[in-house]
Amino acid sequence: MALAHRIDVHHHPSPPSYLDARESGNRANPPRMTWTVEKSLDMMDRGGVAASMLSLPHSVSIWPDKGEQGRRLAREWNEFMAKLAADHPGRFGVFATLPILDVEGSLRELEYALDTLKADGVNFMTNIGDRWLGDPHYWPVFEELNRRKALAYTHPVAPDCCAGMYEEFNDSVIEYGTDTTRAIAKLLFSGAASRFPDIRFIFSHAGGTMPFIAERFLRAHLYAKQDIKARLPNGVMPELKKLYYDTAQAAHVWAMASLAKLVPTSQIVFGTDYPYRTAEETARGLAECGCFSKSELRAIDCENAWRLMPQWRAEA
Repeated sequence: MALAHRIDVHHHPSPPSYLDARESGNRANPPRMTWTVEKSLDMMDRGGVAASMLSLPHSVSIWPDKGEQGRRLAREWNEFMAKLAADHPGRFGVFATLPILDVEGSLRELEYALDTLKADGVNFMTNIGDRWLGDPHYWPVFEELNRRKALAYTHPVAPDCCAGMYEEFNDSVIEYGTDTTRAIAKLLFSGAASRFPDIRFIFSHAGGTMPFIAERFLRAHLYAKQDIKARLPNGVMPELKKLYYDTAQAAHVWAMASLAKLVPTSQIVFGTDYPYRTAEETARGLAECGCFSKSELRAIDCENAWRLMPQWRAEA
């Protein structure tokens, strides 16, 4: 058993109503259907994970886009995760779900989750209903998160425009990395990143395809339809280097060599994507990719997450 010190920022439980929503949306899959808290804890113990931040990826295909049912599901999922945290002190944190197409409902759930449930942050999807993160629709919620200097974890989903393109495999193979890049672009070029500078964003999967096409971000003004330079007074690169990126399904040389050249190691945090990947696999991939020193691996394992969430330092 590895010495527990890692903080896993990308870990998915399966509340019963979440599984029901997935099944009704024809999006059931075995790893989610067979999840148990005991399996999570066993994986964490074997992989040296002190604590995991729980979050629930979703889309409008598995979750009502508005109304009381959406608010009810968000509350059920958040309370389920909060109970796991209470039942296993020091092992689980919570990135709360928001019914984000319902702005008023999101503001209410944000307040309840952060103030009553003591969630560690909130969970956004890269898009929902083909509204990408950074769209002005989000700004009332961003204003409150910015006021609180809150942590905003993001998870990709296939957008309505591009879902189901391939008969051969799931949307996640291509669209998750691509949609992460779309969301980062929208966050920057809409002006949201500079408008709400105190929100601390974590993007999944090493930023998706963004590191590979970062040069195009730098030159986007040459092809702009609007004055995007004015929306980025500090420039593109400082905003990219300010974001955080997790290692989920990216703990290999092809992704890490690019990400580590683009941003400081201080911006990379440990994430597994459990139940799809494990901490052992992720830690081994990071150690073997040849991109990081021993001290840098320690920073990725836990120290960078401690800086984002100092409340977990005492537990790790």
